[in-house]
This record gives sequence, structure tokens and C-alpha cells, in this order.
Amino acid sequence: MKKLVVSPAPHLHGKESTQSLMRDVIIALSPSLLVSIYFFGFSAIKLAFVGAITCVLVEYAIQKYIIKSKVSINDYSAALTGLLLALNLPPNSPWWIVFIGSIVAIGVAKMSFGGLGQNLFNPALVGRVFLLVSFPVIMTDWAIPESWFREGIDAYTGETALSIVKEGLSRGLTMDQIFDQHSFSYSQMLFSKIGGSVGEVSTLALLFGLVYMIIRKVIKPHIPLSIIGSILVFSGALWIIDPQHNPDPIFTILTGGILLGAIFMATDYVTSPMSKKGMIIYGIGIGVLTVLIRTYGAYPEGISFAILIMNATVPLLNNYFKPTRFGKEVKNG
Repeated sequence: MKKLVVSPAPHLHGKESTQSLMRDVIIALSPSLLVSIYFFGFSAIKLAFVGAITCVLVEYAIQKYIIKSKVSINDYSAALTGLLLALNLPPNSPWWIVFIGSIVAIGVAKMSFGGLGQNLFNPALVGRVFLLVSFPVIMTDWAIPESWFREGIDAYTGETALSIVKEGLSRGLTMDQIFDQHSFSYSQMLFSKIGGSVGEVSTLALLFGLVYMIIRKVIKPHIPLSIIGSILVFSGALWIIDPQHNPDPIFTILTGGILLGAIFMATDYVTSPMSKKGMIIYGIGIGVLTVLIRTYGAYPEGISFAILIMNATVPLLNNYFKPTRFGKEVKNG
């Protein structure tokens, strides 16, 4: 017997679906993945393939054999989680690292809460932080593997710019001395950074993905712009106060995973606020926490921890800042 579901009007229909939205995000990630393959060769392909396949299989197995619910792997959400996890790992990570991270991301961070739409924390970031805490040596080994396409790739240092700055400041060096020793350039950071996660290689590729998603109306610009803006303001204030012991705001934005996190991780529908005011407060919180963790924490990077912390505030933000109800009159002025 078929069940008839009745719900009150109004009924609004749109052409978007979970499948189409996830597919658009994957398309937006494609430039970053292609650039990473250019620089890292088979290593990038291996991580992306293992991450996507493992996440899909784990979600299928849980839905099919454990909770016995409708299998929803064709919505691309599990594959996207695996791809995002892979892009957040060092390029020379062994395959079993992304395999374990994928199991944690889907099995613990997503399906234990009930599946897509019910998880509190971003699954890919939960997987990454679990790996960072469990395997710190592997997760901070930034040696650059050999590329298929470029000669002399082994001449690049494996350290990230953030770790170089963090270590240099701890040894009493100034920012000018660190820059002179390592010949950092902003043009290089825009396309080929000195070490970093698979998805952090090209700032331009990440920005291309942002523009694509905004044009396709997959995301609103409030979250990424509020994250980037708050980081620019907060890190800029620290830099003005003490420029020799704090990186300038442009360096802060172009290094590490800020753009990858702000564009693709913080904007996750399930774990981000629904209202515009909530999005802005959420983004500012991520930006401020990221700078605080980078400046005063033990880790040189902080965007992953900042997003997860702010994920926990999303229910409160949604409760306090509610979108205007359909049909409610809004007074001008």
C-alpha cells in the first residue's frame, strides 16, 4: 500500500537536487585536482581515487547491511567527501591513510548521525583531523613526490611556507630574515606553493571554483568572503602592531588551506548556517579562530579546527538568526 504524504502549502519546486549540487561542487574542484595531478602525478590520482571509492563503498555498506535504509550513493555526496579528504592530505600520503580517514569521515562523522543532512560536523574535516591527531608524522610530511609532467620537481622543498615561518619565528628570526632565506614570492603562491596539501597547490584554481559555484548559485558568497575578510582584518592588525613577528595578511591568505577551507569546506550546506546573518557571523568566527590558532597554537595551520569549532555553533545560529518566513511582510527602513 502506497503512503500519501500531505503537507501544507506553499509548495515551491526548484530544478536543483542534491545530485546536481554535489556534481557542481565536484566540477568546481576539478581545476584544483587537475593542477595537483600536474604537480604530483600519480600520487594525487591515487589519493583522490582511494578517497572517493572508499567513501562510496563505506556508505553503501552501512546503508545496505547495517541500518538497512535506502542506498543514496548516487547523490555524489560520499564521493565528494572522499575527494575533499584527499585534497586535504599531504601529496605523498600512503593509500591506507586516506582509506582510514574515509572510513572515519563516512562511518563516524556522517552515518552515525543518520546520514546526509543530519551530521553536525563536516565529514571530510573530521577525517582529516582524526588522521592529523592519530598519524602526526605522516600528516606533516610534506616531501613532494615525483611528477609525471615536470622535470626537477624534487628541487622543491617539502616544507610548507606556514611551517617555515612558524619554525623561524620560534628560533627568534624576523619575517624579513625568513623571507630572505627562502625567497618567498606571491606570484609563486598564486599557482605553485612550496609544499602543502594536494588541494592547496593553486590559488587561482580554487578561485575559479569559487566563481563557478557562485555563478551556478551552488553557494552564496557570504561565508567565504566573511572568512577571508575577517582574516585580512585580524591578521592585518597583528601585522601592523608587530610586522617583524607576524606575517602580512596577503601571505596569510595565500598560504595553507584557508581558501580550500573557506570555499569548499565551510560552505557545506548541512554544517553551515541558513540565514545571511548567521553565515556572516559563522565566517567571521572561522576567520578569527584560524588566525588565533596559527599565531598562538602549536599547529601552523588552523582552518580545519576553526571550521569544526564553528560547525558546533550552527544549530544556535540557525535558531537565533532565522530566515524570513515565506509570505511575511517586511517593513522597509
